Amino acid sequence: MHDLIVIGAGSAGVAASRYAASLGARVALCEADRVGGTCVLRGCVPKKLYVYAAQFADAFADAAAFGWQVGRTAFSLPPLRAAKDAETRRLEGIYLDMLQRAGVELLAGHARLGDAGHVEINGRSLPAGRILIASGGRPRRPPIPGIELAMTSDDILDLDDLPERLLVIGSGYIGVEFAGIFRGFGSAVTVAGRSELPLRGFDADLCRRLVEETRRRGIDWASGFDAARIERAGTALRCIARDGRVLEADAILNATGRTPNSAGLGLEAIGVELDDDGAIAVDARSRSRVPGVFAVGDVTNRLNLTPVAIAEARAFVDSEFGNTPRQIDHGCVASAVFSQPPLAAIGLDEAAARRAGHALRVYEADFRPMRNAFSGRAERSYMKLVVDADSDRVLGAHMIGTDAAEIIQSLAPAVTHGLSKRQFDQTLALHPTAAEEFFLMRTPRA
Repeated sequence: MHDLIVIGAGSAGVAASRYAASLGARVALCEADRVGGTCVLRGCVPKKLYVYAAQFADAFADAAAFGWQVGRTAFSLPPLRAAKDAETRRLEGIYLDMLQRAGVELLAGHARLGDAGHVEINGRSLPAGRILIASGGRPRRPPIPGIELAMTSDDILDLDDLPERLLVIGSGYIGVEFAGIFRGFGSAVTVAGRSELPLRGFDADLCRRLVEETRRRGIDWASGFDAARIERAGTALRCIARDGRVLEADAILNATGRTPNSAGLGLEAIGVELDDDGAIAVDARSRSRVPGVFAVGDVTNRLNLTPVAIAEARAFVDSEFGNTPRQIDHGCVASAVFSQPPLAAIGLDEAAARRAGHALRVYEADFRPMRNAFSGRAERSYMKLVVDADSDRVLGAHMIGTDAAEIIQSLAPAVTHGLSKRQFDQTLALHPTAAEEFFLMRTPRA
């Protein structure tokens, strides 16, 4: 009998398996596909490699201002895809080696929950003291006629032919990131979203500036676009909105979000509660309403970020095998969008802070970075601190511009642990950097 059987070998499943095994538990990990999950194989890692590749367009364009003479440049997608595939295989090999060294039994196949306390896989019924579901998520396919003609975020990473015109349906982080990537590669890109602004959940000032800056880069935005159907138009594709607007492209990316990967696991049959989106309902300790069945990561649809999934997995192991019950605070987590330019945030945005009843002081910095001023590029950086006027606590830090993710990550401890604006002011700046602007804001916005 296994002490723990984990379903899903993504970031959360691998973390939970290795950690539980290190505490002496007998662990089996079930996976129907490759080991590594969305982040390593189809998400964060390959996407970031593509972001790096796209950024060379800016470097080549700006080089002459810094004394470099760059000849004719050209981009080719197949070598990048091959390098990406090699890197994900390398990372998968590292994961497999870590699992083996940890003593985790890896079971290849589709697993589902059987009778109480059992997991069925490859014709076997395996008893387990605890079952952890970490099956992640998958691209959502909305009920739009012709949606099968559109790529998902999985598919677009395997393209070998660069589309001359790319239409992105959806203005969340996946759509925004791939729009920037393929514009950098040289495609003409249009982003069609139902909302007026992209990136629901981020500060509106960042989102407005993202639209402005990406328009300067040549990305077209079609706001209020509610896709009704997709159809072929000769060798091209056409997307028709409910209001009759028509957008045509050589390829379409369906970036309308992701959905919990809970189908086919036998959850309903044993009484595991799912919400309307198929997410597993769990409490703060990741327990489902069925004793002995737990879930972490994107399949719970709480806060779908890889570090959060790993933290949930480790908290589960501490609680169930380490005699140190604990839970994760999802209230203050840094997040980033690797758009071009990138943006990142931690804590409350201005609108959320006002909804929560805080009286606010808001501090801003809006400037053209030194590099851009020297090269003549118009792109600007923008930073915002949201401060509680009564306590002086910094409730949120927000940025769009070069190195936004790195800077916000460094500010995460300050915001998480409640530093005051006065303490920010007392911190000496590191000059010349962009990050120093967070410590030089003295006058709140009127």
